Amino acid sequence: MDKIDRKILALLQKDATIPVAEIGRKVGLSTTPCWRRIQKMEEDGVIKGRVAILDPTKINAGVTVFVSVKTNEHNEVWMRKFAAAVEEFSEVVEFYRMSGDVDYLLRVVVPDIAAYDAFYKKLISKIALTDVSSSFAMGQIKYTTALPLEFAILSDEEK
Repeated sequence: MDKIDRKILALLQKDATIPVAEIGRKVGLSTTPCWRRIQKMEEDGVIKGRVAILDPTKINAGVTVFVSVKTNEHNEVWMRKFAAAVEEFSEVVEFYRMSGDVDYLLRVVVPDIAAYDAFYKKLISKIALTDVSSSFAMGQIKYTTALPLEFAILSDEEK
């Protein structure tokens, strides 16, 4: 990866629909070399996909709930069973195994508290959990899908 790749990624993170010719112009490349770089980053898994980012309130999913899960089960079999159960829920948009006091953290999006309650009941019917704590987001202060590119490792000649 070099500085041009980082510039391309920065542009794509802001708007993945930007034409390749425009990206090339902004980073100082013609269309074909720019397209080749994008394809290489896709093949290498740097670019994992291109998606549309939706407004949750416009699709009736405006309530965000952070769900902290604690368990007494700390083994591979239980973890896989829990992950499989969580995978079934479209409401879960992020799912992490954590260090510290909480074992797992889920970000759940639903229309309202009643929908969260229904989700919760379905979740606990699928797997035994020691402790579940839910925190409802009162407002979103910052949200981005863009990752910081200053940490990307540059090739030796670019350092």
